[in-house]
Formats: sequence, structure tokens, C-alpha cells
Amino acid sequence: MKQVKKSLPDISPRAWEHPADSAALSTLKRIPGLDEILKRILTVTSDRSLRLIALGSSVRVTERQFPRLHRLREEACMLLDLREPPELFVSQNPFLNAGAIGVNRPFISLNSALIGQLEDEELLAVIAHEIGHILSGHVLYKTLLYLLLKVSTEVVPVGKLALSGVIAALKEWDRRSEMSADRAGLLATQDPQVSYALLMKVAGGSYPQEMSLDEFLNQAAEYERGGDVIDSVHKLLNLIEESHPFAVLRLAELKSWYDSGAYAKILSGDYPRRGEAENLRSTFERAAGSYREQMERSQDPLATTLRDIGKRMESAGKEVGKQAEDLFRGLFGGGFPPGAGPAPSGAAGQSGPEEGPQPDRKDEAIRSESDSDKGSDAQSS
Repeated sequence: MKQVKKSLPDISPRAWEHPADSAALSTLKRIPGLDEILKRILTVTSDRSLRLIALGSSVRVTERQFPRLHRLREEACMLLDLREPPELFVSQNPFLNAGAIGVNRPFISLNSALIGQLEDEELLAVIAHEIGHILSGHVLYKTLLYLLLKVSTEVVPVGKLALSGVIAALKEWDRRSEMSADRAGLLATQDPQVSYALLMKVAGGSYPQEMSLDEFLNQAAEYERGGDVIDSVHKLLNLIEESHPFAVLRLAELKSWYDSGAYAKILSGDYPRRGEAENLRSTFERAAGSYREQMERSQDPLATTLRDIGKRMESAGKEVGKQAEDLFRGLFGGGFPPGAGPAPSGAAGQSGPEEGPQPDRKDEAIRSESDSDKGSDAQSS
């Protein structure tokens, strides 16, 4: 029996965006004029060139060419409410991969290996993944990253070190954006087992009869918690040159999002709509909260070590504070020096007798001596 799916009218991409991806994008979009400048430059130069390359070297999907893919594209656009379906091309390539690129007219390119090795629902997840990139506005910055990786500092008028920094930052954001797009793919298939199986095929090829999803999930858990701190450092370094997070990381992140209830909430109709004002502060708070939550639940040795150090420092700070309080109490007879401890009860709103300015003791002594002299004079007279 064919699954009845729920369309998501007017859904905002913020509904599926990973908090770190959303915060980074919001920051980039709020730089005055940046989006417009990039669009003008890329549209005039590379945007046309990239489409012409696809048009000249690939097969464009239509009702008469790859009709199966045409139908799946229409379904993905309907479910995610993309009203102008992007062009879709098939390129001869043996690797399981796809991409969305372009600025004013973004298009999707699928490697031919996907068609022979994926089931229809898995292909739907791939196409919806790329549509997620388009709806989130990722393609502008992905196109910029693609071009920066292909040019030298002789073309771009910045120093090599500065260019490397920009590329590294864009790559880190790019990997986070894949987590967002995986969620869009799941919202189209509306079956987590399909999305999990797809990521397993990305890792091990199209041999589903030889693989077990349960074993692959165990593998993902072992990757996260296994080894020691040195292994954790290697994990970070191994990702630096990757365009996508490793498949086990993507699967673990997608499953965590599904298990959190966020997916079910969206399907119930509770999601942000397009046109609703975006609160930048709440976006950054969600990103910070996501990192804290990820650190808390992570079994990675480095994350565990940092978490333990943080707890020890917090505990040590409380102990030092207690010792300082005891010291003050001992030095000042059970109380605090003026201004260092709790406010006196009268300062909390209770009225008490007002004290006027106290006379200086030296002035008192002088007046006493003067009065004494006057008394002697009176007696002698």
C-alpha cells in the first residue's frame, strides 16, 4: 500500500535548518549588500558558465528524458512547496553524489550512478536534499566556495592566508548545511528508514542485502565514543578537507533530530512559515543551545574530557568561593568587611535611626583643651 504523505505548504527552510547552519547564514545575509554583490558578480561571470557546462555535457530531465526522475522532482517540489521546479541534469559519473549550484537559476545535477543503485524513495530523498539547499539559500555560498576552490590568489585580490581562512570557514559551514539538507530529504520521504538506508548506501554502495541498518547504527555509536583523545583529534583533522560529514555522522545527527520530536512536530503542521520575521537573537541562542546539548550527549573522548574538566573547574570555583567566605568571616569576627558581604538589614528597605556626620576626634581634643584653658582664665581672674 502506497504511503500517503503530507505536503508542507508555505514551510520556511528554518524548520529544517541545523541551528549552526542557520546562525551562520543569518550572519552572512545581514552583512549589508553582500548577497547582492555576490549575485551580481556570479551571475555575470560563472552562473551562466556553469549552466552552459551542464547543458552541453549532461542530459536534462524532462517528461521525455528520465521521466522517473521528472516525476520524483515534481513530488519533492510539491511536498516542500517549491513553486518553480529547478532544472535537473544527469551527468555520467560512477560515484553516488549530487549537487545544487547556481545563483539566479539554481539547478540540480545527479550522478548517473544514483539512478541504477537507488530505489525511488531514496532518489526522492536525494532530490529533496538538493531542493532543501536551494530553499535555504545555500547555493549562493556553495557556488562561491566552488569557485574559490578552483581559482588562485592571482585571480582573487587577497592574500593566500586570508583566502585560506575564508575557504576553511565556508567549508565548515558547508558541512553543517548538509545536516540541514538531510532533514529536508527526510521531510520528503517521511520514512526515516529510507533516509538511514540511503546514508548507508552512500558509505558502502548499493549492496543492501549485505548490510544491516542496526549494525551500521552500532558502527556510528562506536565511531563517536571509541578511542581516546588522540583519536578525537584525528577525527577533527580528517574532516577538514571533506565536503560532507562522514556518513555515520550524518546518520547519527539525522536520527537524533528525528528522535527529538522536531520531525513529528513539523508533520503535525507546527512549523515556521515563509514571510514570518526571523529573530536573529533566538537563532543564535538555538545554535548555542544545540552545541551545548551536543556536547552534553556526546560520548566522544575529547568531548567527555572537556565536559569533565568544565565540571571540575565549576566545582573548584565553588570550593574556592566557600573558602574565601570562611576566611572573611574569621577575619572580621563572623561578619564581612564593609561593602564585601551581604547588605545590613536596614539597607533592605527597613527604616532605622538616621546617623548624622560624626565629629573628628582630633577636633574634639582641641575643643576640650580650649575649654580647659578658658576655665583656668576664669578662675585666675
